[in-house]
Amino acid sequence: MPKETAVYTHGHHESVLRSHRWRTAANSAAYLIGELRPGMAVLDVGCGPGTITADLAALVAPGPVTAVDSSPGVLAQAAGAVRERGLDNVTFAAADVHALDFPDDSFDVVHAHQVLQHVGDPVQALREMRRVCRPGGLVAVRDSDYAAMTWYPEAPGLTEWLEVYRRTARANGGEPDAGRRLVSWARRAGFTDITPTAAAWCFATPESRAWWSAMWADRTTGSAYARRAVEGGHASAERLTEIAGAWHAWGAEDDGWFMVPHGELLCRA
Repeated sequence: MPKETAVYTHGHHESVLRSHRWRTAANSAAYLIGELRPGMAVLDVGCGPGTITADLAALVAPGPVTAVDSSPGVLAQAAGAVRERGLDNVTFAAADVHALDFPDDSFDVVHAHQVLQHVGDPVQALREMRRVCRPGGLVAVRDSDYAAMTWYPEAPGLTEWLEVYRRTARANGGEPDAGRRLVSWARRAGFTDITPTAAAWCFATPESRAWWSAMWADRTTGSAYARRAVEGGHASAERLTEIAGAWHAWGAEDDGWFMVPHGELLCRA
């Protein structure tokens, strides 16, 4: 069975987890919520610090939720998030989505948020998600599309950020423009009953703009992405510092607006 070959570009720096902890089922899995019922068995792939996992667990309780991630450290954070919610229907395990250690037909729903853009073989990942999903169940995936991100006012530093990030992510074996490719990947994985949608995050209020810009400024200089960008020759540390400054400058713009588009799929197994 194939194993992971890509490197997770972002790593688990505080700035990255700050972003991940903001995510909820409402703002990141709304396309799936209407399909969930109490008693369903759910696999949450790439659960990160567990905020979406906890929401899914609350929606399907007393149904069991299995949360997996490649990082044992972040799984401990996810377990903490679930405990804080008083939920007792979640178990955790380290896993590689290319070779899931679960029998065929184990889950009613298999969910992955912002996972396929980071893996070495997204088609194989989808095949594995399909394998462990019961006949008639759902595989639900959602990924952003970096090339389609847009902002105002124009900011050359952010344009350079986007170019550097996409080069770095691809050098690490991922595909940052995953959102537009989900249908193609799902078809190649053998799915025929596919419902595609799209949705976006928008950061345009003073509070959300300040949060988003500060988070990306910190990622640009302090995260694993920053180290990998420099080591890969995609940008110098000095340029990354300047790009971080561009993020702060954009965040201070009263007219600032930033959109992150996502592709979404509900694939019937």
